Amino acid sequence: MLKTFFLTLFMLACAFLPAHAQEDLKVIQSHWVSFTDGPNALYRHQTRQAFELLDEREKALENIQSKAEWQDWQAGIKEKLMQVVGPFPEKTPLKAAITRTVQREGFRMEHVVFQSQPGFYVSSTLFLPDGLAGKAPAIIYCSGHALESYRSFTYQHVILNLVKKGFIVLAFDPVGQGERLEYFDPSTNKPTIGGPTKQHSYPGAQAFVAGTSQAKYMIWDGIRAMDYLISRPEVDPDRIGITGRSGGGTQAAYIAAFDSRIYASAPENYITNFRRLLLTHGPQDAEQNFFRGIAAGLDQPDLLLVRAPKPNLMITTTRDIFNIEGAREARDQVQRIYDSYGLSDRFDMVEDDAGHASTLKNREFMYAFFQKHLDWPGSSKDQNIDTLSREELQVTPTGQVLSSYPGKTIQELNQTHLPKELKGSLAERISRSRELSGYREPSSDIETMMTGRFQRDGYVVEKYLMKGEGDYWVPYLLMRPDKMTSKAVIYLDPEGKGIDAAVGGTMEALVQEGQMVLAPDLLNTGEMGNGGFTGDSNFQGESYNLWFGSILIGRSIVGLHAGDVNRLVKVLQESQGADEIKSLAKGQMAAVLLHAANYNPDIASIALIDPMLSYRSLVAQENYDPANIAYTVAGALPAYDLPDLLENLSNRKPLVIEKNEMDPGTLPNWSESFRESQVKTIQVTDLGERKAYLRKWLNP
Repeated sequence: MLKTFFLTLFMLACAFLPAHAQEDLKVIQSHWVSFTDGPNALYRHQTRQAFELLDEREKALENIQSKAEWQDWQAGIKEKLMQVVGPFPEKTPLKAAITRTVQREGFRMEHVVFQSQPGFYVSSTLFLPDGLAGKAPAIIYCSGHALESYRSFTYQHVILNLVKKGFIVLAFDPVGQGERLEYFDPSTNKPTIGGPTKQHSYPGAQAFVAGTSQAKYMIWDGIRAMDYLISRPEVDPDRIGITGRSGGGTQAAYIAAFDSRIYASAPENYITNFRRLLLTHGPQDAEQNFFRGIAAGLDQPDLLLVRAPKPNLMITTTRDIFNIEGAREARDQVQRIYDSYGLSDRFDMVEDDAGHASTLKNREFMYAFFQKHLDWPGSSKDQNIDTLSREELQVTPTGQVLSSYPGKTIQELNQTHLPKELKGSLAERISRSRELSGYREPSSDIETMMTGRFQRDGYVVEKYLMKGEGDYWVPYLLMRPDKMTSKAVIYLDPEGKGIDAAVGGTMEALVQEGQMVLAPDLLNTGEMGNGGFTGDSNFQGESYNLWFGSILIGRSIVGLHAGDVNRLVKVLQESQGADEIKSLAKGQMAAVLLHAANYNPDIASIALIDPMLSYRSLVAQENYDPANIAYTVAGALPAYDLPDLLENLSNRKPLVIEKNEMDPGTLPNWSESFRESQVKTIQVTDLGERKAYLRKWLNP
């Protein structure tokens, strides 16, 4: 009885709670089958666009029949590869130095440090078999994503087997691995931001924004490694091969595609095709993505096609993270060009039933491939080897390049790509921003669907879905005053539409000023965020891999968001009768709004709260906020920056509100130049003061 009494009291209390206490501001309900995959909508939209681009490439390939047509295709690949990666820096003196020599039974190791760019040090080891008579063939070995690089037992096994078979081997540390960590504790030599994929992607993201790429730096390291290798008197420059597994397979394929001096190439556990990669594992870390690679008409098989008729071997496993079906499809494409040259035996593919791993069958096939094509006969049997200790393989005095030499990092090299001043007029920069962001003008036919409504004191909260650019829907809240109005504000928050939607929140303050307020969850935010795809470069819950996917297809997330914002402008105009629309953006969403407003004169004015206002400042920071990356545009900084977008809106009297706790001395330089213009930049101490300024912005 007592239990029943308290239950009755609880139910009565709930019945008398204010209506808004029971509000569910989620637009999408968990049982709505057609909408439950919203968090993956961004990835699915990206892949659909990628597939359309890849379909165009496939159709073009199907029409190639003759050797001359294949040669035209190769010329096109070379041009596209330089377009998406180049240009490379000029060759400067390597200043190679042998730090020490270690003799082992049957071979010696010369530990070498060279500079692929001035002040950019590369640690490496040259393995030289004993008893060489004359010039011998050599193999460049590229390490996969092992933190210790070629010191990994797996990679040592392959390297030392090649050495026992008489090959000279040069193994070098990829930047961010081995003795080339860039984010590490010098007292322990331990990484501070995670393993190789993060060591690559953290500065690699900045590189994309700066107009360069992690791939370019790493390919150039390989090209300069080749320069060192052929400078050695023991090496036959006409018999050079390259191999590597996993991320090393990526590097081997890339370097061989760009450096024609490499005769035989054998990438392992990497080559598939983008269609199968996107259907399974998704885009990988920074160096595995070319700027607008898919948009340029490239696919992974092109890395081998461009080399024909030089010898190529694909080393694969059936349960690899790089899909075997894609590998087989790539093989079939590549075989066609070798057949057209009449040199079918120069291309081959070996596969074994394993995961992402080195197998006995694959190793022995690879040894035989190099023995055949580099004219170095012998047994291809895999041998047991005694691996080397970390001490024997240490190249630099401290065990890390950056604490041994006055060297540069990728983050510092990125700065050299930033122009001192941007070229062209402001109008030209705005036009370039539109192209680089991949913005598309919304169509006039926009579908919406209402899903619910709540009555609050003086206004209603309505819930809607809007059909986006592709096969996805954008959930949004619409707050309408009881008194009719034709004025509206679009409210953008990177944390989602519900953050400021509560009673007494900032949105309510705007409604009380006689404004409709529309607050969406754009793709990858709010109800449309936290999808299943996180990738191998996830920082504090921020998936860089989604952003890399946008780079491959030339459609930035910012540009996509800007299109949906302007689609919402049309919704307000056409379905709500709004004739004055302003927009407010918080934090990183400022980048979205700046792009959207520049492409849409119907946004009368903007307000930015604690905004990210400069891509240049992000690239300049050694340690930056990973949450900012999704709101950047790859390739932007050689052409434009966010201050340009703000300057172009100065006649619409934008408002910038920053927290007062910021030291005025830390404000971006551009901010001072705007203080005398129509861009109003103020600092506030609390939420109440912010609301007051927003009211003035709405009713100047």
